[in-house]
Amino acid sequence: MSHVLLNRRMLLKGLGSAAIGLPLLEEMIPSSLAAAAQPQVPVRAFNVFFGLGIPAPLQTEGFDDVLEPLKPLQDKLLIMRNVDQVRCDEKGINAHYDGASGAFTAEPPDGEAKAGGPSIDQVIRQTHYPKGLPSGMVPTLMGGTFFRRSRVGRYVHSYNMDGTVAATIQEKPRDLFERVFGTVSAGGSGNDAAQRRLRRSVLDTVVEDYRFYTGQNSPLGSASKARVADHLDRIREYERRAFAMQHKNRNAPEPPPRSKIPHGGPADPGGQGIDITVDELTSEWRLLADIYALAIQMDRVRFGSLTFLAAGERIRLTGDYEYNGEKRWTFDDPSQLRASGDKGCSHEWWHKFNEKKKNEALRAHAHLKMREVSYFLQALNSADAREANGRTILENSLITISTESGDGRHNDVKRELSGVFHCITGANGRFKTGQIMDVGQEGLDVYNTLLDAFGAKVKLGPAKRDATAVDAIRA
Repeated sequence: MSHVLLNRRMLLKGLGSAAIGLPLLEEMIPSSLAAAAQPQVPVRAFNVFFGLGIPAPLQTEGFDDVLEPLKPLQDKLLIMRNVDQVRCDEKGINAHYDGASGAFTAEPPDGEAKAGGPSIDQVIRQTHYPKGLPSGMVPTLMGGTFFRRSRVGRYVHSYNMDGTVAATIQEKPRDLFERVFGTVSAGGSGNDAAQRRLRRSVLDTVVEDYRFYTGQNSPLGSASKARVADHLDRIREYERRAFAMQHKNRNAPEPPPRSKIPHGGPADPGGQGIDITVDELTSEWRLLADIYALAIQMDRVRFGSLTFLAAGERIRLTGDYEYNGEKRWTFDDPSQLRASGDKGCSHEWWHKFNEKKKNEALRAHAHLKMREVSYFLQALNSADAREANGRTILENSLITISTESGDGRHNDVKRELSGVFHCITGANGRFKTGQIMDVGQEGLDVYNTLLDAFGAKVKLGPAKRDATAVDAIRA
């Protein structure tokens, strides 16, 4: 078969707003040596946030303890220690909130629902797509599993150029799925229409396109046809998981139940925290992370943020924690803290941190956070995430991972907001990876160095401030 070059953003389109992106296929890769010498991959930037932080003394242990889950990806990450975010402190508000608002903006908050400036991802978005993203894309995708919600900055981590929230955050997997794939309209109105909607899969709306690209007249070869079929099977799998669909047949799924964990007001009842098991927490998070990663793989989204637990998160976690098939810890926060309500939440282990003690419970919580962050990152480093230049999406994107605090004890701002953990990916060769680096610089200079590598003219922070380029992180 002669080589027919297809658009990298080929979509299967159906009714309403449904549009299903396809993975990278052989027919999408230029065949000429000249074109292949400079394969194009899209510019992407995502912010990944986890609550409460990693105390600076534990960061010095490298991959020996809490950072262990990141070790399989160490060659593709640059871990930065000793990053100073002290200037993000806003007296009289809340140290957790200040640090969280400063993550990815390096600015103190501007009130309780607005950041002090744009986030890294949105500056890069405006730099490379000033006239907007290609049609059919979600401009900014925000998702997260979180419970503490007294202030927006605790869980939102993508901000427009004026500091306003860049998009509505989706905390339920079914909502994130519909945000990515579109809501399928069955026509009509009222309860009957709603029931018809529940009986339709998003994939059912693109069946004609699917038949063409896998049929006799398809421009695809046999290997690509098989990959398209596998790809759509994976989307259906995530859809079923998101909607808990138990299909009796293709067109008659059971109505989807709501998420098993609390959302909205019930997730933060009076700030006293909630009881949740390890399985309940991680099962919903992993489905959310799978859908988010799939959206990136399908080129439905290039910018946004993902949150695993909010700043100052208050949960009373219980259950066995395993890593690589080995039981590492049994969580029982209220019993181990010998307290109830907010004083029995995992939050308190950070306030009790003492570098002269073992801090076993805190270590277990921090290790779990890194395991779940690593789960998302590895989804972007799989064979399905391989791109035209031979690298994975993880390697080609700028993924910035950070948190709210360098310690957790609020009695000293310099301790609280200095030494904040940061980690980045290589961004298609722009930054060094494969090492742990003590940068010893302000977060503002680190962030502006990231932006400069993407050709951004916008600088974060005060206009008259003397900037220092952190050249050590650039490749």
